[in-house]
Amino acid sequence: MGFAGEEQVEQFFHDVPEFERMLVRSGIKLVKYWFSTTDQEQQLRFLTRIHDPMKQWKLSPMDLQSRVRWEAHTKAKEEMLERTNIEGAFWSIVEGNDKKAARLNTIAHLLRQVPYREVPHEPIELPDRVFNPDYERKTLPDELYVPKVYGGELAPMDK
Repeated sequence: MGFAGEEQVEQFFHDVPEFERMLVRSGIKLVKYWFSTTDQEQQLRFLTRIHDPMKQWKLSPMDLQSRVRWEAHTKAKEEMLERTNIEGAFWSIVEGNDKKAARLNTIAHLLRQVPYREVPHEPIELPDRVFNPDYERKTLPDELYVPKVYGGELAPMDK
């Protein structure tokens, strides 16, 4: 889409693996995810957004152009995954047609990437609260409070 020239793209492919290797050498656990949807799913999501006024804000002119350039973007994605998939910083592709399953699968995968071990610590005791008999809590003005939409009766200004 003209955001970068060939030289800039090549520089990206040179710099990213080196930068990621530096991160990994410094002890950072680098986990990279690519959420992938099918052409059909993307079309369905875009059509849903077009016809649902509550979702139209999610659709940008760039999104519309991505439909025109589906194959070119897919080819660029495949090259990016291939050229930036390095030892210690592998890509993990998440099948994203089912958003809820994709998120849950990603969370489960991410949790498996970090070894869990019990961290020893001293038992915690809650100290007694200091009570000052001369303190009187102030009543704050209603306009300082966020209106209660959930968890109780609506604030007077919202009734």
